[in-house]
Amino acid sequence: MAVAVTSALVTGSASPSPKRPVASLASTNTKQAAGITLDGDHLTLAQMKAVLHGNAGAVRLAPAAATRMRTARTGALAALARGQRVYGWNQALGPLKDHPLTDEQQRDFQRRVLRSHAAGTGEELSPGVARLALVLRANAMARAKMGVRPEMVERMLALVNAGVTPVMPSIGSLGTGDLQPMAAAGLVLTGDAGTARYREGPARGAREVLQQAGLPVEFPLEAGETLPLISGSGVLTARYTASVDRSERFLDQFRGAFALFLEATRAEASSLDERTHAERRIPAEEHEAARLRELTDDSAWMTEQGRERFGETSPRVQDAVSVRAAPHIVATARQTLDEAQTIITREANASTSNPLLFERPDDTWEFVMGGNWDGAQIGHAIDTLNAQITDVSVLSHELSGRLIASKWSYGLPDNLAGPPVGLNSGMVQVQTVGAALIPEMQARAMPAGVLSRPEKFGQEDHNTMAMASARNLDDNLHRAEIVLAVQFLLAAQGIDLARPTMGDLPLAKATDELHHRFRERVPTLGEDRWMTPDVDTAVDMVARGTLRPDGV
Repeated sequence: MAVAVTSALVTGSASPSPKRPVASLASTNTKQAAGITLDGDHLTLAQMKAVLHGNAGAVRLAPAAATRMRTARTGALAALARGQRVYGWNQALGPLKDHPLTDEQQRDFQRRVLRSHAAGTGEELSPGVARLALVLRANAMARAKMGVRPEMVERMLALVNAGVTPVMPSIGSLGTGDLQPMAAAGLVLTGDAGTARYREGPARGAREVLQQAGLPVEFPLEAGETLPLISGSGVLTARYTASVDRSERFLDQFRGAFALFLEATRAEASSLDERTHAERRIPAEEHEAARLRELTDDSAWMTEQGRERFGETSPRVQDAVSVRAAPHIVATARQTLDEAQTIITREANASTSNPLLFERPDDTWEFVMGGNWDGAQIGHAIDTLNAQITDVSVLSHELSGRLIASKWSYGLPDNLAGPPVGLNSGMVQVQTVGAALIPEMQARAMPAGVLSRPEKFGQEDHNTMAMASARNLDDNLHRAEIVLAVQFLLAAQGIDLARPTMGDLPLAKATDELHHRFRERVPTLGEDRWMTPDVDTAVDMVARGTLRPDGV
């Protein structure tokens, strides 16, 4: 029978924090890098994350890439002069593809395409995603397969380096190219219309922002330059990169919250045994179990002595599935993130547009129409990651459910209430905050990639819907951070309620430090108090990544 907890607990209050922290993509590292040089072939995920967080330094076009682009541009114009009919150059777009354009119309056509395609709506993409999308398109153009001038890439990078980020809407794209959001960026790029932010300040008219940044207001596009800007996967890849970065932060912190849970429930350490995980032959699982062992190895609570101290009179034998299988469940998501690095890096250094331009053996050039803008691979990868983040969140909620029930937690007070229990209601309503979100996450984890529908007179009769997948994942990551914040609140409270009984038996050094860090902003719950500020503060800490265990 568990020992009753009777010691008085510290009371206090916490300051409210925003419902949805705007810093979920903010970097805690403000050190500026030396810069990035784009050549279309060597952009790394680390560099992309630096651009996302605004600490990459200046981004430049490699001189050799600029030379290749000029050569390709000359070849493109020669192919048109020979009479090749080319989509987006001397032919119109989409269902109107059979309408020819005269030489005199081609430049005006670029401006009109931007205006007609900038039809998106909804919440704007973050400045980091908008900035990264421009860099990704610039790097794709640097491969010299799209026929654009190097001056266009230099204009895009001038905006990035000056701190000008176009306001890009999140709704409109089907994942078949980034038409609507990149057209909005194109309006800013050319100075024709649209809105932008200067150094992440307020959104204002593009021309005003360009003037403030000291950039030329107008930059007219030449023939064939609009489609390479908008027909690609820059926005989708940027959103995927941001979600992968956020998912890594979430899983790192889940590891810490799980370690606190293990301490609070005096869990069996045998489920982390190196031998059993080696037998599963999944490297990510072995790594996850090893890190959890490192976090808890020196715990005196997760021992027979610790369980006896708390009043357990017989061997526990084994904990519930949610405890024993956690390394495997989390490792599955970790493996998906490892695969994401390959997908993102490959996509960032590929020619994703239509048409593409190639040199023939006879030194002439030709356009080839294809479907290289399609986002099926990224879309399905996002759907997979969404399902796994949802699964880890369900796991987190199940662990929280164990903490508030005396039978399931092996003796912690019901509701994690401070004494006197009953007069104090404790944290049961905090736990149901997570419960309220789990069905929403499960519904939004439905893979959008299987929901293709034909559009545009059947000319675009298969669409990946990858941008819907990206929105679903982004929304679910926000929900996941709340669910995890609830687990932190309950696990920390469980440790505080158990500590008087555990006496001089120490927590593991790493978990004790993490618990202390959490308590610096969220005080222990003694007597019942207004709980929303505590929940909001915990969510803010998770969103900012401040609850990663040391050494992660």
